[in-house]
Amino acid sequence: MTFNDDARVGGNRARRRGAGAAIAGGGVVGIGAIVVLLLNAFGVVDLTGLLGAGGGGAAPESSPIAGCETGQDANESDDCRLAAGSLALDQYWGDQVEGYRGPQLIIVDGSTPTACGTASNAAGPFYCPPEETVYVDPTFFSLLREQFGASGGDLAQLYVLAHEYGHHVQNIAGIMQQHPADGTGADSNGVRTELQADCFAGAWVRGMTEARDESGTPYLKAPTPAQIADALNAAASVGDDHIQQESGGVVNPDTWTHGSSEQRQRWFDEGYDGGPDACDTFAVPGEQL
Repeated sequence: MTFNDDARVGGNRARRRGAGAAIAGGGVVGIGAIVVLLLNAFGVVDLTGLLGAGGGGAAPESSPIAGCETGQDANESDDCRLAAGSLALDQYWGDQVEGYRGPQLIIVDGSTPTACGTASNAAGPFYCPPEETVYVDPTFFSLLREQFGASGGDLAQLYVLAHEYGHHVQNIAGIMQQHPADGTGADSNGVRTELQADCFAGAWVRGMTEARDESGTPYLKAPTPAQIADALNAAASVGDDHIQQESGGVVNPDTWTHGSSEQRQRWFDEGYDGGPDACDTFAVPGEQL
């Protein structure tokens, strides 16, 4: 189990939202967006008619995550695991980034409109910069397992969440503004942005046991080698080259937006070994990414 059973996690700010249409539209930053675009590009499923240009409309009502009070609840429920993980992530980044403010975490039930388009499991987890909000439909993990062979372990799910929180750090620290998206390709800012988020996720995994509840109980147990392997497997499963191969297409680095499986695993390791200071992917020559 990932969480200490007696840790108190009821103070999380995660909310549940549902209702709406299809999949995420423009402006999203995250693991899931590449899955949607590549599935479409390689003919696995035609999603073209469902892609929006952002502006998902007024948000429906949201509610707290029910039955999410202890670490045991987090160990038994994907929704609560993500909500509880947000507490540990906010504590970690609060210590790392001056003036840190946590993002809103929305657990998606079915689909919901956002300022970046519509969130659902088909879009996968993503961060919406204008809202400073992370959206995750937990059923996405089953989709990733079934279609791309990803591990569905507890730490693999938290790696995905930590990756999206990495994008939030990039946003509030001005990194996104300093290095705006410049198209696709193995040396693009888009790839560098995603690899840095992987690196930030690795840094958090290394330090995640330091976060504690109000009574001093650590939220999380130290990860086991098997759990680390699960997280690395999840990183590899959403590599551009792996998704292109699994989708029956030719591996084409000129179309990459997230980096190869090897790169995603390696940058996770960089963060795990060296912390956030090791994560300046924008300072690395393209051949060393």
